[in-house]
Amino acid sequence: MPSDVYARYERMKGNDVLMVSGTDEHGTPILVEAEKEGLTAQELANRYNRVIAKDLCDLGLSYDLFTRTTTGNHEHVVQEMFKQCLENGYIYKGTQQVAISPSTGRTLPDRYIEGECPICHAEGARGDQCDACGNELDPDELINPVSKINGETPRFEQTEHYFLDLPALAEANKAWLETRKGWRTNVINFSLGLFKEVKPRAITRDIDWGIPVPVKDWIDNPNKKLYVWFDAVIGYLSASIEWARRQGDPEKWREWWNDPSCPAYYFMGKDNITFHSQIWPSEMLAYNGKGSKGGETGPMGPLNLPEQVVASEFMTMEGKKFSSSRGIVIYVKDILARYPVDAVRYYIPWPARTPRIPTSRGPSSCATTTRSSPPRGATW
Repeated sequence: MPSDVYARYERMKGNDVLMVSGTDEHGTPILVEAEKEGLTAQELANRYNRVIAKDLCDLGLSYDLFTRTTTGNHEHVVQEMFKQCLENGYIYKGTQQVAISPSTGRTLPDRYIEGECPICHAEGARGDQCDACGNELDPDELINPVSKINGETPRFEQTEHYFLDLPALAEANKAWLETRKGWRTNVINFSLGLFKEVKPRAITRDIDWGIPVPVKDWIDNPNKKLYVWFDAVIGYLSASIEWARRQGDPEKWREWWNDPSCPAYYFMGKDNITFHSQIWPSEMLAYNGKGSKGGETGPMGPLNLPEQVVASEFMTMEGKKFSSSRGIVIYVKDILARYPVDAVRYYIPWPARTPRIPTSRGPSSCATTTRSSPPRGATW
């Protein structure tokens, strides 16, 4: 909602705005829920896409394009990003501990594992991230980890994965952050804090749902896919490319992504700051060949880094953060059946401008990205 408010504001000022978004459809939460319902992951993603698209339409969000991450276009753009980052030396192959179910021998992806966060010691932290403190995690870092499926304690084994070399990109990423003006204090402080200890991050997973890894001997492996957060943030770019093609001008997206005078604004909940101030900028720096290893800019580049990362505070219900993956949610159709849409549109952005709003009932905020500018702009 905050991104829509900002996009409308820029349009009222006479600026060109490109506002794009879509459903993020990969990752283990989709698999877990699909298994519960006896559906394939694609069937469940299709259903959610229809529901979410209708909800956003009912809320009056003014997207230029609302797409999804299971399109052929998105897969192509993600794989092109991966290959250029690999060629530039910022992606490499290594090994990582993965969780295995003792009873089935099945690999348990990140979100199948829960335990105590080793950083803030919150219970219920997942194997990829702690919702309480926002830090990224690996499953073997959790204290007393258990399987989300059956509660058993997993064993850990080494398997091969591809890694994004964040340390080789840290200096350039931090230098860019230090030039940012007007960011909210909590966002810039948290972002800079990510560089106190930087380590490579695995960007592939032992999972059968996701984008194939575009390297020999991996591309056809049904049990190795790209990590959802490597591919999801590229959705801002792939959606813009899809929009341009639909306009009949396939190169028009470059006006927003290659022109340094066109700033990009990203809107999200604060638990996604890491992915937008570290992971996504690092991917673009790697693609542009701007890390410590140098490299060539790929055919889509040079890609503009974010002008602003705008993170909203959490909305809570009975003291718990709204989370669709944890079932703490009030659905849009239900709240619109009770309140006028304009009242809901006014209420939702409150967490963006206040420290915290506890509430017994209310909508969850959406993770979106906005780019707008004189003379152009865009949003995810």
